[in-house]
Amino acid sequence: MKFNLLKIATVFCLSFFLTSPAEAQFNIKKAAGSLGKVAKAATLSDEDMVQYVKEYIDWMDSHNPVLPAEDPYVQRLAKLTEGLTDVEGLPLNFKVYNVVDVNAFACADGSIRVFAALMDIMSDDELLGVIGHEVGHVAHKDSKKAFRTALLTSALKDGIASTGGKAAALTDSQLGSLSEALVTAKHSQKQEREADDYGYEFLKSHGKNPRAMAMSFRKLKQLQDEAGQTKTSKINQLFSSHPDLESRIERMDKRADDECLE
Repeated sequence: MKFNLLKIATVFCLSFFLTSPAEAQFNIKKAAGSLGKVAKAATLSDEDMVQYVKEYIDWMDSHNPVLPAEDPYVQRLAKLTEGLTDVEGLPLNFKVYNVVDVNAFACADGSIRVFAALMDIMSDDELLGVIGHEVGHVAHKDSKKAFRTALLTSALKDGIASTGGKAAALTDSQLGSLSEALVTAKHSQKQEREADDYGYEFLKSHGKNPRAMAMSFRKLKQLQDEAGQTKTSKINQLFSSHPDLESRIERMDKRADDECLE
């Protein structure tokens, strides 16, 4: 099995390059170039953030193969996420990228993108666990904070230009820089635990299987084990700043077991 690690946006845990029917590899558009937008970082308002997040997800969708509504992958995801319409009043929208990387990510605007190769190796409940976790990051505004940080430290590191109170559009180069910054973005252990807990309650409150959280962690643990346990493993390096999968499995299982006893 061949692996190619790729961490993006508010990704769940890992990306793997696997043999699958997906047609392309995920495109983060690694662009380079000068940053021409110059102004004070303090001008980045909530309204600017809304515009930039929309611009980013539109750009991502246009640079990756989005499967149509009639595709079996999309129909499976639609059935799986039926009833998952919003989080904290923010509308959720789902799309499937037909790419060979195994991953999923969420944006601060409620956009959740699931990769076809991830769907190939996960059961419905395991996929729900991934989605629940991603929703947790959106609900706790981890996605928004990570996006703002990436904007200010990469795409807009020289500042933000605005004309007439409207933030200037990002160039392809800036969007590429933003994507690369999000690739290396990390959530704290506290944020990861809170996203797990929120995902559990979110799935439960929508009539989904709350044990899906633990099930998704078990699948990721299996992939981690298959990649090897050496200290120099890129997979283990990636997990070094996050709660280990064993503890996350135990926490989610304990919650479900305790509730069954009530």
